[in-house]
Amino acid sequence: MYLTPEVKKDIFKENGKNEVDSGSPESQVALFTYRIKHLTEHMKENHKDLATKRSLMQLVGKRKKMLAYLKEQDIERYRAIVKKLGLRK
Repeated sequence: MYLTPEVKKDIFKENGKNEVDSGSPESQVALFTYRIKHLTEHMKENHKDLATKRSLMQLVGKRKKMLAYLKEQDIERYRAIVKKLGLRK
């Protein structure tokens, strides 16, 4: 399995307040980004996998909504997470 509890803890530790902080927008966006990268690699090899494609599009939408929320609430935190994850060019 690609997303073990240890990987989640590392993601939350790097982007959240601590390793069990799964509720902050920063940690959720980081987790979504990790999952999106994994599914993108899967789609490169299995381009006809429509269920995965749908899941990928749903994750992208969730991340977009979470980033819009964060931008509305605190622009500095939004800028920090976007820069850290390299989401915008």
